[in-house]
Amino acid sequence: MYKNRNFHIGLVIVGFILDQITKLWAVAAFATPDGSVTPAVYNVIGDLFRFRLAYNTGAAFSMQPQKIFPFLSPTVFYLALSTVAIVAMIFFYKKLPTWDWGSKLGISLILSGAFGNMFDRIRIDKVIDFIDWDFPDFIIHRWPTFNLADSWVCIGVVFVIFAPMLLNPEKKKQVDSE
Repeated sequence: MYKNRNFHIGLVIVGFILDQITKLWAVAAFATPDGSVTPAVYNVIGDLFRFRLAYNTGAAFSMQPQKIFPFLSPTVFYLALSTVAIVAMIFFYKKLPTWDWGSKLGISLILSGAFGNMFDRIRIDKVIDFIDWDFPDFIIHRWPTFNLADSWVCIGVVFVIFAPMLLNPEKKKQVDSE
């Protein structure tokens, strides 16, 4: 089932829908009627894991690479970047060998996240974030607020990196013969 292209397309669609539903919930729960952010926070696990609304006008971790191309509006920049990434992922998906179903699952998750955040940029010119996580450490105060689309991308990247090492039939034959 998880090796089937239709399953992967369904995964992209379901991931996108879950991302959008949770973002709509976050806005309904934590925004004022005009859509601005309130200081409201819902603690799930004390101060370690909580929900709070944040809008990201930048890229991952609120970086602003559009400053490299100041002649482009941020929306155009991110839409172009997302489109290139989506086309590259689809091309990469098609080139993968049939045995590498793990990488195909990973690409499906990455596409789901890319479509989710791209849809936000088209709809409201920014990305809705609401998951606020803290790692008890001394490096950063809190992890940057994120959403399900960001999670899909990160999980997908892990699949793409590790699946070929774990699923490669040639490597399995080599390990078995040793």
